[in-house]
Amino acid sequence: MRKKKNNLPVKAKSTELITVHQEKKKKSDPLHITENLQHLKNRTEVRKLLPDILGRVLARIWIDPSFKDEFASDPQKTLEFNGVYLPEDMSIEFQKPNSDRPRIVVYEQRPKSKFKLRVLYLQLIMMAGR
Repeated sequence: MRKKKNNLPVKAKSTELITVHQEKKKKSDPLHITENLQHLKNRTEVRKLLPDILGRVLARIWIDPSFKDEFASDPQKTLEFNGVYLPEDMSIEFQKPNSDRPRIVVYEQRPKSKFKLRVLYLQLIMMAGR
């Protein structure tokens, strides 16, 4: 019969120093677009999950000029580099990149059709109140 190995509690001599390392919970980086890899499979998932992700993208565009340039040149590739994958029949456009109100539009290409269907869009709008 094997004896079960037990690591806790650790017995130590009075002259030994025992160091215990706890794994710290990682803080969320505000510049990350998403914490987890996102493979969106269909229109329902895109409509449910992508608005939050694109909201973070717009916020980062506002404060990070190099990210804005990357996203303006190839939005789909930039999303994929940051762990967000759209379904194959969907595309993304970055419109009005040099304005105060940039817009991100997601389209779905229907099979055997020349037309694209707009699935959703997000636009940065500044509002002030008194």
